[in-house]
Amino acid sequence: MKDFLIKFFKSKKKHVLHTCILLGLILLTSCAFLDLTLRYYVSVKKVREFPFEIKNAEYPILKSPINLNLSAKAVVVMDKDSKVVLFAKNPNLLFSLASTTKIMTALVSLDYYKMNDVLTVKTEGVEGVNVGFKTGEKILFKDMLYAMLLPSGNDAALAIAENYSGGKDPFIKKMNDKARLLHLEHTNFADPIGLEDSHDYTTPMDLARLASAALENKIFAEIVATKSQEISDVSGENKYSLRNLNKLLGTNGVNGVKTGYTDEAGQVLITSKKEGDHTLIIVVMDSQDRFSDTALVLDQLSGNISYLSIHP
Repeated sequence: MKDFLIKFFKSKKKHVLHTCILLGLILLTSCAFLDLTLRYYVSVKKVREFPFEIKNAEYPILKSPINLNLSAKAVVVMDKDSKVVLFAKNPNLLFSLASTTKIMTALVSLDYYKMNDVLTVKTEGVEGVNVGFKTGEKILFKDMLYAMLLPSGNDAALAIAENYSGGKDPFIKKMNDKARLLHLEHTNFADPIGLEDSHDYTTPMDLARLASAALENKIFAEIVATKSQEISDVSGENKYSLRNLNKLLGTNGVNGVKTGYTDEAGQVLITSKKEGDHTLIIVVMDSQDRFSDTALVLDQLSGNISYLSIHP
């Protein structure tokens, strides 16, 4: 190609045929470059739009549309495996997370701790709901998870973060790193509990995706499906009875996930429901009655979904 161009420009005889060949080569090169550029752009765009890997999923469709008058300002119904959204109301608005923050606290801690690690309580009397741990108490990590996810113990969530290498601040950074890893682009964490309403935020869509990722962890899924649990400190002297705050748990196929409430966030509830071989995730945010809203959605979902086979 190089030798051809040199000879062409040195030649005094610039025939029409040579000109056409040269223009053709330039055009072909340009088209090839444009094609590669477009392929790269489309591939990146697809990764950003579909950050979750879907394997052997079936595509869900509603037999009849959901038509409800709900008090919640935002709702998302998502099929866990395919990530298909079956129903949405304001799915991309920003809301405070409240205690649903503790889902990410659990995920980060499960990456770091072993189940039989012993955590030392460093702060007692934390604002909001407390299990009642005292400073200096030593609790197994597994029991601390139950204390955080069932009664939503703020003292348990803080203890998990404060026992992390470097303390609470590095733990919070890890929470946000994990959010980016999961492509939760509209989510931010400012504490491990969910009390920082002005700085803890997410969208219903991101929250559904977070719940979907969390349920892939068998330990997390087992804990959030538990109605009650008895735990104690490692000495066995201090015992605690824990009850799950999710009133819908165990009804209509519900097997998780997490409640949340602050004055700013309103009532929040993430629900997972077993539907045959499939799992549905329902998120309601800023609700006046989260359990009633979710129950209405569950009623309309029951027997109302068909699954079509799709092949990756």
